[in-house]
Amino acid sequence: MEERYSRQMLFAPIGEAGQRKLKGSAVCIVGMGALGTVLANHMVRAGVGHVRFVDRDYVEKSNLQRQMLYDEEDVQHVYPKVVAAEKKLKKINSSVRLEAIVADVTAHNIEELLEGMDLVLDGTDNFHTRFLLNDACFKLGIPFTYGGAVSSRGMSAIFVPGETPCLRCFIKTGDAGGQTCDMIGVIAPVVDMVGSYQAVEALKYLVGDNKQRRKSLVTFDLWQNQYYEMKLGEPDKSCPCCQLKQYPALDLSGENTVLSLCGRETIQIAGSGTLDLEVWRQRLEPVAVKVNLNPFLLKAELPEGERLVLFADGRVLVQGTDDFVRAKTLYARYIGL
Repeated sequence: MEERYSRQMLFAPIGEAGQRKLKGSAVCIVGMGALGTVLANHMVRAGVGHVRFVDRDYVEKSNLQRQMLYDEEDVQHVYPKVVAAEKKLKKINSSVRLEAIVADVTAHNIEELLEGMDLVLDGTDNFHTRFLLNDACFKLGIPFTYGGAVSSRGMSAIFVPGETPCLRCFIKTGDAGGQTCDMIGVIAPVVDMVGSYQAVEALKYLVGDNKQRRKSLVTFDLWQNQYYEMKLGEPDKSCPCCQLKQYPALDLSGENTVLSLCGRETIQIAGSGTLDLEVWRQRLEPVAVKVNLNPFLLKAELPEGERLVLFADGRVLVQGTDDFVRAKTLYARYIGL
């Protein structure tokens, strides 16, 4: 075994056998913001053999306070988060297989994204995507570690199909926006704590130390010095996911093509096909105030004051408004329907 893992292998619950298991494992991190960067850092440094990570967003200056893999150069180049993360993680551990995917996680692609994975780690910031993860993981029989961080509060649990209840047994609906870090802020230490809780449960699962796996949902407030554990207990017999096997988040008929990214004055419109970014640069330059293009996305500042961000997979972000009608109007004006 490599010298780089020597201290980790000296930890008896992992040892040489556990390190071999980590090397043979594959994990998927969904969301490469604050939690995702902590999780990816831990998984790659620990020597997990295959780390896939998925995110739809790009690096902005407001991310740098807590999203540990990014820097000012990533902001200047408007790199997608997974691209910037991959550049850093390759320098940390070149022996790990990294798979960076720029994509919006939806009911259409979630099962394909999780194919071949031993474990899923939740780095998301909204319950719409978390329920997608929950339902897909329980349908496919893949455990996932849940984590959430806002303000100075955090929570985390690991859900294992066939052994524990699922997230829906505790949180019945993800329709309500709730509080987000974009609305009430977040301090970086709480992100580190939540990510570490998730990462250690991931390591326990991957090395097979199921006896020590935590069987509770932990919540805490670092600023108020509060800590609470709730035992997972028995599943809710009426749960549409882990008990009734209906998996409502995977219902394609309910998939929304227009979404508000909460607290960010951004509306995402899915679009109906791929976009050739070079072609769109040529189309938008004569009518936009400013256009920036890199290999991954195109950003256009509009005369009206809003901004369009185009991705090759067909997604368009309308930034500077949280009004659906306004966003659709600008989309129709510049992109077409």
